Amino acid sequence: MNEFDHVRAYLTDLQDRICAAIEGVDGQARFQEDAWQRAEGGGGRTRVLRDGAVFEQAGIGFSDVSGSRLPPSASANRPELAGASWRATGVSLVFHPINPLVPTTHANVRFFQAQRDGQTVASWFGGGFDLTPFYPFDEDVRHWHEVARDLCAPFGPERYPAHKRWCDEYFFLRHRNETRGVGGLFFDDLHGDFDSDFAYMRAVGDGFLQAYLPIVARRKEAPHGEREREFQLYRRGRYVEFNLVYDRGTLFGLQSGGRSESILMSLPPRARWEYGFQPEPGSAEARLADYLVPRDWA
Repeated sequence: MNEFDHVRAYLTDLQDRICAAIEGVDGQARFQEDAWQRAEGGGGRTRVLRDGAVFEQAGIGFSDVSGSRLPPSASANRPELAGASWRATGVSLVFHPINPLVPTTHANVRFFQAQRDGQTVASWFGGGFDLTPFYPFDEDVRHWHEVARDLCAPFGPERYPAHKRWCDEYFFLRHRNETRGVGGLFFDDLHGDFDSDFAYMRAVGDGFLQAYLPIVARRKEAPHGEREREFQLYRRGRYVEFNLVYDRGTLFGLQSGGRSESILMSLPPRARWEYGFQPEPGSAEARLADYLVPRDWA
């Protein structure tokens, strides 16, 4: 089995394991699979859980796609990629809970390879996970970052602060001057040593459930009302703005002729926008702004 196939096998298993865990937590709905093929090369399996007891929508997709030529945007700063064929595989998920006190979350792990004349000219790993609460709790955010810090520890003392900072900088809405949430980990173009880099990608993929499920368990039955629900829908609008304006994975997928339904499954089933919204000073809603500025949580 070659390197690419090793990564692919891990990713299909990861998708299966996360689906089983989320179905267990939800206890009501199940993922429905949509297997698809890409005309230019490859395909994937998109799984979506809807209208559950805990999750309004949970989407997790696996893809293994390829193309004969990268879009110009992909090679703008990487001249060695110009005109290269490519293959990419990954698992990406976004979960939108019903209860506004349960955070939305995103995770992604991926591997990319570019070739020319049958020779690999570039390959790298990327991924991470981040948390987007609407009504944040310090113990939840600390737990999230402590898991991230601990899974990074075997890879050196600089790994967590560097990838935590990268996450804060990447998931930032410049037009709103705020982070998308409370961060986590983000990395890209990791290509120093295959075995070590693959081990780190697995640590991130495997660590996601350890980071997220305890938070869901603590908050899924918390009381809430229409006020909290409306604020959740309003803040989901920020999630949409980031994904459609800034997210590189979304933009690459659409520009490279990817399957739009799978690419856009990250969007919430419901969201709203309100002109000039200002939360009441001192309210639980106003408190969120303090969490949308990076800080050292671990």
